Amino acid sequence: MLFTRPSLRSLAIASVAIIGLASCGGSSSESGSSESDVTGSIIIDGSSTVAPLITIAAEDFQTKNSGVRVTVGTSGTGGGFEKFCAGETDIANASREIKDSEKEACAAKGIEPLELIVANDALSVVVNNDNDWATCLTVDQLKKMWEPAAEGKVSNWNQIDSSFPDQALGLFGAGTDSGTFDYFTKAINGEEGASRTDYNPTEDDNVTVKGVQGDAGAIGYFGFSYLEENAGSVKALEIDGGKGCVAPSAEAVQDGSYVPLSRPLYIYVSKAAAARPEVKAFVDYYFENQDSISEEALFVPLDETQRTKAAEELAAIDNA
Repeated sequence: MLFTRPSLRSLAIASVAIIGLASCGGSSSESGSSESDVTGSIIIDGSSTVAPLITIAAEDFQTKNSGVRVTVGTSGTGGGFEKFCAGETDIANASREIKDSEKEACAAKGIEPLELIVANDALSVVVNNDNDWATCLTVDQLKKMWEPAAEGKVSNWNQIDSSFPDQALGLFGAGTDSGTFDYFTKAINGEEGASRTDYNPTEDDNVTVKGVQGDAGAIGYFGFSYLEENAGSVKALEIDGGKGCVAPSAEAVQDGSYVPLSRPLYIYVSKAAAARPEVKAFVDYYFENQDSISEEALFVPLDETQRTKAAEELAAIDNA
């Protein structure tokens, strides 16, 4: 059975391993159409936020490298690092930097992670389309909703702002294995992992989309590409990080105005895997075509400073 690109992306987000087939059709990449003689397999797992980007890269790569099989899983950033540091995968997708404890776990198995920044994200806070009272929230208001002290106590929108209606608050967010959870709790609550627990957690951002769609008082958060892909299904809020209300957008990420919820996204390649021709070819392919892949996957591309850093990181991999 042949899948269209949107179907592949949906499967990836649903935590299903994706196997791109060369027969899936033409690529939108900037590279030529010649077939390579590289063979092998690449196993990737980790962030559900990064998965749509890498899934599209994998599908396009395989149209030109039919001898390479690439699988993409979505165990969450933390779950992805567990597999990566156990030697079960070649590449870890991550929506945050690797932790010291994860580096230690990798070192214990003789695995050296090589970091590459691949795109940017505007972590987006969304509400139900019927929500006509909230258009912008401050960081302090978000903290009032999500901090540990809110558990069992803050359950209504009118507790956030007296001008808001008497409407039950439905909370949908990332699970604790998610890098998005780590980033959001640090940015909003001031401490990574500090969050109320009486909310609807998931490693699958599509579950958050559906949850917010189905509850008039719901609020949730996920990566920008999910907002773009579900335009019209939910409504994004502007965020006031101290300098006024700013909506999530590629432009706001690039100009630094979308604070504090702008963030870089990463892949981590094991040094041993990077020495294999198929893995090196895949990484090179991504960065040779990063603009078209980012655009197709609805991600925010790298800025010039990040491009320079990525080039240095690629050179380090080549010399590893």
